[in-house]
Amino acid sequence: MSIFSKLFKLFITVVLMPLIPMTALLAFYQNRQKDSILETHYNLAEVVASDLNHYAEDLNWRLSFASSFQKLLEQGAELESEFKKVLAEQPDINVLGLMDQEGRNLLRLERSDLYAMPNRLTADVLAEMAKNPRIYIAPFETAQGALEFEFVMPMKGGIFLYGITELSDLADRLQQMRVGRSGQVFLVSADGVVYSGPSQWSPQIAPEKLKAAFESKSRLVKEIKGAEDVFVGGFSAAKPLGMYVAVLQLKDEAYRSLYFSNIVLFLFLLAIATLAYFGALTFSRSLGEPIAALAEGAKQVSQGNLDHRVKEEMGWGEFRELIASFNKMTADLKDYQALQLKSQVSEMKEHIFRSVAHDLRAPLLGLQGYIYILSSGKINTEQREEYLNRMKEAAQDLSSLLEDVLAVSRVQAGMTLPQRQRIELGPLLQSLINTQEPVAAEKGLCLCCDVPEKLCAYADPKLLRRIVNNLLSNAIKFTAQGRVEIKAWEEKNQTFLSVQDSGIGLSEKQCQEVFEKYRQVDDSAEGYGLGLFISRQLARAHGGDLTVASALGQGSTFTLCLPKEEEKA
Repeated sequence: MSIFSKLFKLFITVVLMPLIPMTALLAFYQNRQKDSILETHYNLAEVVASDLNHYAEDLNWRLSFASSFQKLLEQGAELESEFKKVLAEQPDINVLGLMDQEGRNLLRLERSDLYAMPNRLTADVLAEMAKNPRIYIAPFETAQGALEFEFVMPMKGGIFLYGITELSDLADRLQQMRVGRSGQVFLVSADGVVYSGPSQWSPQIAPEKLKAAFESKSRLVKEIKGAEDVFVGGFSAAKPLGMYVAVLQLKDEAYRSLYFSNIVLFLFLLAIATLAYFGALTFSRSLGEPIAALAEGAKQVSQGNLDHRVKEEMGWGEFRELIASFNKMTADLKDYQALQLKSQVSEMKEHIFRSVAHDLRAPLLGLQGYIYILSSGKINTEQREEYLNRMKEAAQDLSSLLEDVLAVSRVQAGMTLPQRQRIELGPLLQSLINTQEPVAAEKGLCLCCDVPEKLCAYADPKLLRRIVNNLLSNAIKFTAQGRVEIKAWEEKNQTFLSVQDSGIGLSEKQCQEVFEKYRQVDDSAEGYGLGLFISRQLARAHGGDLTVASALGQGSTFTLCLPKEEEKA
């Protein structure tokens, strides 16, 4: 982390620390303020609901004429003229009639032909109403854009007075109330259906959302989503009319003052951050440049670049002395590295010489012994042929050892660069299996191959053959019975090839050491411990890798991973 970053964080921490409790207090205050705003909406809804309840009570009082109808019915008098008189005196009643306990009309007067015969009152419903003689008001409905309620009042003798009253004028007056520019009063059924008057816009809120809000314990609507907008508000029930009054307002407008205070707070914090930034920048410039230069110098040294020097004129005061000491230390390290490198090269040469000399001794001594025997002339023709074959095998071992040593040198020097091309794996692997088949058959091993048809790899053919042949020969060498199987497959942008055997297996420690130079898992086995080291180096030269998974007594699986051919631009 740079000096600038530290100073900037320090300034921000010192300045903003007192703001944390203030911000928490502000958040608490804003939540209370939101509830206060919604309480205002609820109070308005409560007032409107109270007016609607008064209307229902007034309707009950205005239907007191039902008692006079009862007397006229008992006297058998004509009621039509009385009904017309009631309709003339009470313009909000559009339909007035009488029905029997089966729901059949005895008398019905209508102001116009817009009102259909009520069909919701069955004999069972009427019988239930007759048990408690009071006015019943059904949930509101809309007809031709008008808001209507159906009322029923049981009378004696199984007769029911019913009518339809229009509430549109009262509803329009209520709905003209405003809270801000977007807040309005809405009349909503118990099922969440909103009645929108001619002077209103519809909030387009799904009925089930409003119904769920009505069923909640709270009377505040903290957030409800419409088709296009988000609303807040409050609601109250007008139980006699079986409806709710909801006061809804756009959330952005309702909380506009709170949003404004948040913007002011944000600008204040931004101003503080800006001042802290430039303050930290001013202080860090005098400190940061020499420190950054020293850090870059240390990075270069850690990467092995001991020729890097830091400009002393960049520092001031104690920094100049520190830079001079750093440059002197780098120069001393370079001299020490040169001496150490010479020592390491000498030690490495000696190690390689001892290793190679040890491995060369056996075939050379064998060759010397056979040459002495052949030169003595004391052997017959059959023995001569046998000794010549042994000398040939010893020479081949010697040649193989020298080739492996040279291969290690070329790989470590970066001289072995793969000439990659697309290779069809099926023919290549089958060729290697055919070569190793006699050796496997002699040990009674099953040698098989599972490669998808036309599967290709992107590799150097010669080097790939060497890698796979080494893995295959090792698997056969260390497997006494069972099978050796080669598999190949593709995953994403890589090609995989595995050689699995049922041989002696490797311990966890051996799995970590098996790819080291001159490392033999079984000291009694033939070889020089270079094959797997060279194979892994060749795999990595291709941009891939060679790994092993094994357990003692359960066989081993060596997996070669090769990247696919790069996409051409």
